[in-house]
Amino acid sequence: MTKGIEIMRGMRAVMSAGLIWGCLMSSAGAESPPTAGVPKPHSPAPASGDTVVPEPFDQSTASVQALTMVGKGAVYAGSFGHGIFRTVDRGATWVPVGGGVTDPFILSLTAAKDGVVYAGTFRGGVFRSRDEGKTWQPVNAGLKRLEVKALMVAGDELYAGTGDGVYRLNESGDRWSVVTTGLDDILVHALARSADGTLYAGTSGKGILRFKRHSSGWARMQHGLKDHEGMIENFIRVLVIDQDQSIFAGTFDGGVFRSADGGITWRSISRALPNDSIRGIVLIDQGLIVATGNGIFKTVDKGKQWVPVNKGLTNLAIQVLIGSGDGGLYAGTSAGVFRSDDGLTWVAVNQGLEAGMAPPPFLFR
Repeated sequence: MTKGIEIMRGMRAVMSAGLIWGCLMSSAGAESPPTAGVPKPHSPAPASGDTVVPEPFDQSTASVQALTMVGKGAVYAGSFGHGIFRTVDRGATWVPVGGGVTDPFILSLTAAKDGVVYAGTFRGGVFRSRDEGKTWQPVNAGLKRLEVKALMVAGDELYAGTGDGVYRLNESGDRWSVVTTGLDDILVHALARSADGTLYAGTSGKGILRFKRHSSGWARMQHGLKDHEGMIENFIRVLVIDQDQSIFAGTFDGGVFRSADGGITWRSISRALPNDSIRGIVLIDQGLIVATGNGIFKTVDKGKQWVPVNKGLTNLAIQVLIGSGDGGLYAGTSAGVFRSDDGLTWVAVNQGLEAGMAPPPFLFR
């Protein structure tokens, strides 16, 4: 029995790695087999988790992988192959603002309290804009690898999840330094920091790790992080911490887990969720809204029931989900951006996101 479980785990790992190379289709969540002969990136497989890598095709709207909001008005969208866009009218119109970003494959976005915006890219590292996206400058000194899947502002500090662990930016010297030991050559997909300063990293292949202040390094958190088949979930895409300091983890294909004790133990809360590929988690007053590979769902009873909230959402292949701060939501999909003002119904907001054919990512220099 033990041997059989190990074989199944190995198969799951291979399947998760294959998500990197899957070709994004316009239908909800559809993926085709990996492209033969495509060279692998620098990170150990799976290197980019579920970063979608489309074949060059003439899609009408950009695939949006990252979203961030600045203040109460501006929203930035990071696309996979077409750079960065900005809207100041709630998505009614978008304009490209990626001047200076040398890599158009955007994987992550975040904004500081002072309005400075940071973008993490597939091969170009981190870029920063201090002028509302008009110009961008690279901020890569100290980074060993330039694949940046996660960016997080916590207080006055900026963290990056890269293909070689977690880094912190020293603002005075504009240089990145490794947070601590234990994540060498590990791709970090998600970051979160609790009120006491404890850092959590969701990784590709090593599950969730925790770093407490004054500890010796990253410690792996596994107890209870098992799906309904009894397999440990090692591929984590999303991490969110609520006001009560409960941690929510979204996995590649094992649903959502919750920890109420700082990551020591975990409990699945998504057995009733129709899709287990988690792309985003937004906290609401009554519960959670979760984006998956096949639509968006809400729970108000801690995961006992999940209700679909997809009315008007014509593309269910969600890549990223953020809250707008006023009860609304923005969803980035494989075919542009959708906005919801009530958390229930959606409208496409894609004027200016028309993209055409994206360049092949692995030929990009």
